[in-house]
Amino acid sequence: MNQLRLLIGSLFLAILLVSCSAQKRVWYLQDAQPFTPEQIAENGQIRIKPLDRLTIVVNSKDPELAVPFNSSTSYNSLTGSNISSTASSQALQMRTVDENGMLDMPVIGKVKCAGKTRSELAETIADKIREGGYINDPTVNVQFADMKISVIGEVLRPGFYDVTRDKISIFDALAMAGDMTVYGVRSEVIVTREVDGVRTIQVLDLTSKEIFDSPAFYLQQNDVVYVKPNKYKAQAGEISQNRNFYLSLVGTAISVATLIVTLTK
Repeated sequence: MNQLRLLIGSLFLAILLVSCSAQKRVWYLQDAQPFTPEQIAENGQIRIKPLDRLTIVVNSKDPELAVPFNSSTSYNSLTGSNISSTASSQALQMRTVDENGMLDMPVIGKVKCAGKTRSELAETIADKIREGGYINDPTVNVQFADMKISVIGEVLRPGFYDVTRDKISIFDALAMAGDMTVYGVRSEVIVTREVDGVRTIQVLDLTSKEIFDSPAFYLQQNDVVYVKPNKYKAQAGEISQNRNFYLSLVGTAISVATLIVTLTK
């Protein structure tokens, strides 16, 4: 009887330990200490890259002065005249950064914007307008037109996601995708990024607070976040594929056997 009790107790303890271990695998920031201040990275803002598309609107206390900066001129092949669209349609108009990181603005011409944040580019444009003596009180609004990130793998809702903020962390991206499933490997989340024609791959350990020091903690436009499946999900998928193969094989064998029997009658 004592041996039976000891065996049951050992079994219960083993189950408890396995359960605790499984629970710990899905925790984030396991080594973080409560109430411990962490210095927030100042370089996490999304920066403009070549081929980004932007909407830029210039305003002034005198709206007429801002019109030339919000217009785009196109040629009408029917009348032979130029057509100018003003600020009323500018909110829907997109300007594309060229391959050299330059943006072609009306009146003031080329503006270097690669590597700048939205606010830095807005300040640069406003300075050029003031320095040219065009407007004394320009205000410039810069928005990304189609900034996206991708989240794939073991998350609830994989797909493309629009980014509307100047800073987005890996945790923000996972939240938009509905968080990881229980099968996601939290210690090996992959972020792929392209900068100046070079692709980089960062591996993030979301179970450690050291993730805050990673250059990939704050995402950039067009980043791809991949959450790997753990071995249990991978094995389950392999078993499922093998099962489907064998079921298909058995079905084919039965069909062939039935045909043979039918022909021999």
